Amino acid sequence: MKGQSYLILTFIFALVIAVFAVINVDPVQVNYLFGTGEAPLILVILISVLLGGLATASVGALRYYKLKRENSRLKSAAAASPEHDTDKDRNVSDEKEAASEEESSSSKVT
Repeated sequence: MKGQSYLILTFIFALVIAVFAVINVDPVQVNYLFGTGEAPLILVILISVLLGGLATASVGALRYYKLKRENSRLKSAAAASPEHDTDKDRNVSDEKEAASEEESSSSKVT
């Protein structure tokens, strides 16, 4: 459900940008880093939106892969440590049994 609402909102946003770009077809002067040029405003808007989306997607992909790598590292660390956890669980259960035996024996003595 969350993915569907995200997809619908994406399409609505794209439609709004497209309508806004089609309305603005006048040529404008664009100042580049090394010069100036003239381009239709529709191209300036669409290229700006595409570059913004590309930048956002690349940052999201970078974060995704970092989290994926950390997740696999933690899974491998957890897979390597169940022997230690099992031993600890056995020791804790042995201590509990010993404590309950001591309590039962002390209650029998009195």
